[in-house]
Amino acid sequence: MKRKDNLINPENAASFIPIFISSVFSILLIIFFVVPQYIKSTKVNLELIELIKKKNDLENIKSKYEITNQKFNKLNIEKEKIIELISGTSNLDTLLTKFGEIGEKYNIEFDSIIPKKIINFIEDNSKKKNTNEISKSNIDPLLVEGTKKYIIEFIFKTDFANLLSFIRELEFQDNIILLEDIQVLTNDIDTEENPIALLQVKLIMNIYGKI
Repeated sequence: MKRKDNLINPENAASFIPIFISSVFSILLIIFFVVPQYIKSTKVNLELIELIKKKNDLENIKSKYEITNQKFNKLNIEKEKIIELISGTSNLDTLLTKFGEIGEKYNIEFDSIIPKKIINFIEDNSKKKNTNEISKSNIDPLLVEGTKKYIIEFIFKTDFANLLSFIRELEFQDNIILLEDIQVLTNDIDTEENPIALLQVKLIMNIYGKI
């Protein structure tokens, strides 16, 4: 009992109470201030890391977009070149005028020029339809987006040499011109007055032009 009395005495209590109060205050300070601040700081740090990650992702997306955009522009340029290669730079009226000039150059006597059909490019929807309904043999590989095909019938008179020269001249036009059908009949018999026999020619052309 004497030892216990010696442990708890006014002198010991005077030093113990401030320590106890300080400890309690420190614990309360840690619980109500330090811990919330730490949690808040951790949350802010996580949000900052997430923002940095999103920023990096955004930079990657932006970089991919720029690359895709460059590829898209390149494809558009290539597409324009293909269209120009197929359809040339001349429209149908200009081309028909050019035919007249070529005909005059090679003594072609045009009887008629008849547009038979105009075919516009239509996107191939064969995947959505029954394959039996669409024949791949009917797909024109030269009829691409941005072009159309004119089917024109020419009937004229000329001799054989000028006919060959006329057809050869067609190869040098800007537009792609394909001969679909040609029929040649002897029109006149050569005589002393007409030493070169004229041919009656029926020519059907496929001419590709821009829409």
